[in-house]
Amino acid sequence: MALYSEKVMDHFRNPRNVGVIEDADGVGEVGNAKCGDIMKIYLKIDDDIVTDVKFETFGCGSAIASSSMATELIKGRPVSEALSLTNQAVAEALDGLPPHKIHCSVLAEEAIKNALDDYYAKHPEKKPQAE
Repeated sequence: MALYSEKVMDHFRNPRNVGVIEDADGVGEVGNAKCGDIMKIYLKIDDDIVTDVKFETFGCGSAIASSSMATELIKGRPVSEALSLTNQAVAEALDGLPPHKIHCSVLAEEAIKNALDDYYAKHPEKKPQAE
């Protein structure tokens, strides 16, 4: 069995949504000192929809693939869906990651949640009220 799925290799070789959104509504950055991966996610949100998302990732192939897939999973979706994205969903969408690379999908989830926290800090009126 190959170490990485075809989807991981595709998103590593041809990452989607790479770049910076200069006037981003929310920016989230995370890093893992142990492995050295750093992810930065930029969000553009209009009418509660993630209309654009870009990322910059310094790290291994799994980190790049996780960033790319995570952006694909939330682009064009409601903010509520972006908020509920899990690292398991990212890993499953990539047809799995090796056990020692699962932390890459965790970083992607955390970067998106940090970007949404930044968005809500800038726009507290948009934050959903706890039920």
